[in-house]
Amino acid sequence: MSKSAPKPPTRTALNRDYIAAVALTVIDTAGLDGFTMRKLGAALGADPMAAYRHFTDQQDLFDGIAAAMFDELEMETLPWQEDWPELMGAYAHRLRSTLRRHPNAVPIFATRPVRSAAAIETGNWMLERLQGVGFPPAVALQFARCLREYVVGHILSHTMAAVAAQRSRKPAPDSATYNTLAAAADAAGDSDHFEIGLTAMLDGFGKHLGETPDRT
Repeated sequence: MSKSAPKPPTRTALNRDYIAAVALTVIDTAGLDGFTMRKLGAALGADPMAAYRHFTDQQDLFDGIAAAMFDELEMETLPWQEDWPELMGAYAHRLRSTLRRHPNAVPIFATRPVRSAAAIETGNWMLERLQGVGFPPAVALQFARCLREYVVGHILSHTMAAVAAQRSRKPAPDSATYNTLAAAADAAGDSDHFEIGLTAMLDGFGKHLGETPDRT
């Protein structure tokens, strides 16, 4: 009895989710400026234009990449049963961790709303949870938006500061340019101000619980 020929390796079928995930890995490696459809095609093992059978243009592809990043948050596993400060704090930390894994793609995530079915569904969960503990609807939405913007802005600022630090030389403590700002920077060292900002935001929004909208 002759041996049967080995089965050829299964090739992953191209679809929006798979293409967006591969595009994200290309951006992770090559950077946003280094991303090209040719590089994406090579990573997919397909014609460079194959992605355009699933996306209308590059902006549509970037929308898909933002949605792929959102899916990494695994929002359904957040501590929804905990008090709202724990829930929102966990969300902020989860978002921060995800963005830190993909620093080259943060500008994509920062410049477009995610309108995937998963994002809309979990957005509704979050607003319902916040409204359920006493936040007015408008404040609940503002809270969620502010938290997202804080995390995204922090990551962008942190990345830019790291690049600037590599290019600049710190003044010596006994130099004429060693001022109050330089001394404070030395005292802060490599500490990250994310937690102090997050705590201030959570405490601040707590003051809006049960607030009655001003209709005057």
